[in-house]
Amino acid sequence: MRGTTVPPGTPCEAPREGVLPMHRLEVPMPNALPFAVGTFDTIGPMSRADFPHRHTFYEIVHITAGTGTHVLDLARWELRPPHLCVIAPGQVHHWEDAVGLDGSVVLFTEDFLLDHPADRDLLRHLAERRPWLTPGEEERAWIGRLMAELHEEYGRGADGFDSVLRALLHVLVVRTSRLPGPAPRPSAPAGTHRAGTHRAGTHRPGANRPGAVADAFARLLARTDPALWSVGACAERIGVTPGYLTEAVKAATGRTPGRHVQEARVHEAKRLLVHTDLTVRQIADRVGLADPAYFCRFFRRETGLSPGEFRRGGGMHHDHRIASIARRGPAA
Repeated sequence: MRGTTVPPGTPCEAPREGVLPMHRLEVPMPNALPFAVGTFDTIGPMSRADFPHRHTFYEIVHITAGTGTHVLDLARWELRPPHLCVIAPGQVHHWEDAVGLDGSVVLFTEDFLLDHPADRDLLRHLAERRPWLTPGEEERAWIGRLMAELHEEYGRGADGFDSVLRALLHVLVVRTSRLPGPAPRPSAPAGTHRAGTHRAGTHRPGANRPGAVADAFARLLARTDPALWSVGACAERIGVTPGYLTEAVKAATGRTPGRHVQEARVHEAKRLLVHTDLTVRQIADRVGLADPAYFCRFFRRETGLSPGEFRRGGGMHHDHRIASIARRGPAA
């Protein structure tokens, strides 16, 4: 995700009224490393922002103290530390009534995962399916050690520290993926898509293999850009025919790309209904459906509720989990 590391002081992106702020990773220049680790205090007030916003980067939060509530997409998590929380680019989150927050905050862009690209899949799966983890006593020990090593290596900045940080982050991601998580909540929908290991729109050896095409499609939909929420637009951006895209995505996920597009629209509409004051007409436009009446029919068909009913309910008790685009594994 190039272009997301910006100099300190760069304002977050909120180009239009009602648009959720988009935060980018601020790191020292020049020779910036698209990575940062610190405490809630050293990272700054944005690490505990109390207003809904998105990131262009990944965030792993290790919470060791504090009270309040963390809201991620449409799920609410009460703080009873310790916790590990994984937030993926594009997800909407904020803190409510947070007091005494303490712990570690790890921020990094996808570019930082070059040595371990498969970690993108693990991170996306965690963020979508098990974003809020409460480690047991044994797990707390190794999490604390890894976080301390990340802090130390980042602070020292010795020769080769970037490769050491990548290795430590890799261990943290893999071990976190092994932790048992809470059972899925009806009020805690997943983000719609997982990140793949290939960059959409690039042409490299094997880039048109079905698996790589499905990954690229998932990455495009995860941008929440209505201009890309059509099978034809995605196929053109990836550089394949719509027919081949359909075959590739269906082979990888068991569902058509059109179904994934519909789910992306619904999930983004839910986010906007809950986290903004946009009108139904404005939200319809933001999800690529120009006709508000059609949008209302579409939303009711997909969720069983009108947009107004969903908004009045806060989205917290009516939402349904959204199937991941993750490729199916072999049968057990």
